Amino acid sequence: MIPMLLAKQPQDPASLDAHAEANSEAKYAVTTPASIKGDNPLIWPLLSLLQSTPHSWKVHHLAAKLQQQGLMQDLDSDPQKALFKQNFLLMNALFQLQQMLLPDSWLQVKSMQIQIFRRVPSDLNQQLSEDDSLRDYYMDWHNYDTSANVIQQILESFWHRYEQYIGANPNAMHKRQALSVFELDDNATSKMIRKQWRRLALQWHPDRQGGDAAKFRQVCEAWQTLREKW
Repeated sequence: MIPMLLAKQPQDPASLDAHAEANSEAKYAVTTPASIKGDNPLIWPLLSLLQSTPHSWKVHHLAAKLQQQGLMQDLDSDPQKALFKQNFLLMNALFQLQQMLLPDSWLQVKSMQIQIFRRVPSDLNQQLSEDDSLRDYYMDWHNYDTSANVIQQILESFWHRYEQYIGANPNAMHKRQALSVFELDDNATSKMIRKQWRRLALQWHPDRQGGDAAKFRQVCEAWQTLREKW
């Protein structure tokens, strides 16, 4: 069962820039099974869908669209469990994307109203704190109610489908070439690689202003090489 939302006091505005970074790199890393690598690959097709219209989406509409694109599979033979797992994976990806877009834009994550806003709300700290309990729940892979190996297999399957969808070649790069794409050297840590992956993927995503589909594919290919090495 999803926990009830708990009201919290607004944070000091000076801590805003550190809020998303601290959550994504430390807090959620503790609660995520150690064997799960990388980001939820649904982040990127979701970003495309959200950027494609100024109107809001509902979770089940996003799920239906991803299924139409061949990017989401059946997750369980039990229809109720399949629906829960589908919603979990979508909400997990949406909350990760919300953190990645800050502080430049605001992704509102409500099950019946999901939308990217160019302007960050003036009460952002309050809005973040109001969703902390829900965000914590969906960012904790233990709540997916299955083993870490199964979760990793599902994410790998999503990555494979998405690579096919955008025309990326997962075996196109050697480690040194991939590091060059990420503007890093051989001393790069896994944290540095993941940070560059998110920065470059957001920069070149073809559905964002100034994006470039070819460069985005190249970044995805580099990420596939490097995430297997670390």
